[in-house]
Amino acid sequence: MTGLTLDVTDFGAVPGRHADAAPTVWAALRAAQASGGPVTLRFPPGDYHLWPSGAQRRELYVSNTVGDDPRFRVKTIALLVEATDDLVLSGPGARLIVHGVQTTFAVIDSRRIRIEGLEFDFAVPTVVDATVVDAGVAAGHAFRVIRVPAATPFSIEGRSVRWHGEILDSGPAWEGRDALEYTQIHDPSRETTRRGPNPLFDRVRSIRAVGDRDIQITYDHDAEPVDTGLVYQMRLTTRDHPGALVFDSSGVTVSGVRFRFLHGPGVVVQTSRDVAIEDCAFQAPPGTGRHTAGFADFVQFSGCSGRVVVRGCLFDGPHDDPVNVHGTYLRVVSQPDPHTLVLVYAHPETAGFPQFAAGDRVEIVDRTSLRVIASTVVDRARQPSGRDGDHPLRTIVLTVRTAVPDGLAARAAVENVTRTPSVHIAGNVFRNMPTRGVLVTTRRPILIEENRFERPAMAAVYVSCDAGDWWESGPVRSLTIRRNAFVEPGAAAVLVDPRVDGGGREHPVHHGIFVEANCFMLDGVAALDATRTRGIRFRNNTIERPGADFDAGDVVLSRCSDVSVDAGVVVRRS
Repeated sequence: MTGLTLDVTDFGAVPGRHADAAPTVWAALRAAQASGGPVTLRFPPGDYHLWPSGAQRRELYVSNTVGDDPRFRVKTIALLVEATDDLVLSGPGARLIVHGVQTTFAVIDSRRIRIEGLEFDFAVPTVVDATVVDAGVAAGHAFRVIRVPAATPFSIEGRSVRWHGEILDSGPAWEGRDALEYTQIHDPSRETTRRGPNPLFDRVRSIRAVGDRDIQITYDHDAEPVDTGLVYQMRLTTRDHPGALVFDSSGVTVSGVRFRFLHGPGVVVQTSRDVAIEDCAFQAPPGTGRHTAGFADFVQFSGCSGRVVVRGCLFDGPHDDPVNVHGTYLRVVSQPDPHTLVLVYAHPETAGFPQFAAGDRVEIVDRTSLRVIASTVVDRARQPSGRDGDHPLRTIVLTVRTAVPDGLAARAAVENVTRTPSVHIAGNVFRNMPTRGVLVTTRRPILIEENRFERPAMAAVYVSCDAGDWWESGPVRSLTIRRNAFVEPGAAAVLVDPRVDGGGREHPVHHGIFVEANCFMLDGVAALDATRTRGIRFRNNTIERPGADFDAGDVVLSRCSDVSVDAGVVVRRS
């Protein structure tokens, strides 16, 4: 992109200074917007501290966060690109350090935006990584010594540890005690991460600090702990801010960016078109004692269109799925007339943003079987804006052009099938994840190729679709998974599992699954486990099993049809 070049230092930002750079960066962004583009805004190498006191604030409603909870309706945004076209934010060697709890960056109502070369980190991450550095029994009592990173403040209060964020004018940015609300366990030696119970604060006799970063916990029992070297990754569970946000924008590329920590559900791309995440590293800074890079997911695409690309990235250390691409089913709650449907956001973490535009095609499905009841076109929608509370945040009144069947309120959900993207996920490395690697449900073509999935605790690739739990839509019509390496997943490497009740081979949910030329290194799990799918091709794959023979099947099929599997592959059907 050629055109004007601006530099944040021309607006008063000074790299390396601990003072708040947010006002000067905002001034530079406003100047870039006013220029009309194309414009490049440069961040010279060095650290830029972005404090919440100087940040922009916007009322925003974001998928998979806190729904319509009024306590969190206003988001604090460290770096805001708003109503801007043809902008490059460029910063090789620049590190933006986010203080408090903020969204690192947001791109809203903008077109042709590129963010390249920057590094984002939190001064105090909202996850505590506690490594067990010593354990044993002394004077009849078991003990552990845990070590936390220098970036993790704490205080010992009796037999309890209070973890907290930075102390701001309003008090600590966040705080909690002991095991907090969620724990996962990371084993650096085996490079695995799993969800599980946290024994650190069970039956505590005493707690004392040992230096600045070590805490000795003594117990009222003598059972010697056997978890030296493990890292207990602890956090609260409220997703009050997205880690980053792309909202109602198009042509957005995030390239060569290093995300050392992301709060909330990671980079949320919502109701946007043609977005690429390429050559990025989602990884905690080495040598710091930090292992967590994401409070939840790393990248989530919700209700998008056009083309979604995730290419050449490293995903290391999330607390949920690294990549999730989905739409949203809305539950039908009433039907005033044959052309009007009243819909609600059914999941508590998602609400408040628009789902439809005139001319969009929608499908009405049975919630339990996911069978299509009717298809029609939107005439108009009375719905929330995603930016304010002027309309009800959970309710959408949809008027459609053709009459739809009666009786939908008791059994139906609606998906916008116009806002569904094609997906290309290629050349990425996924590691140290407690869940899946990729979740994807979209009816447009999906290509997952040349990725490496290292020891996910669950399936490496998961194709779901449900209208009763997370309400993440929709059916897959063309999915190709080729030339990937699947290394010791904790469940079937590829899991196709629509959440339905009833129906059989004659009513499949997903269609057209091609799994070819992959290398599966498996221990006690299947390469492919598919349910209610038509048109499966499993060919030219290599399956290696280092342990004992696995007789449950390389490919497991339930209520599937039109299946072709290479000779020599063990298939189990039901």
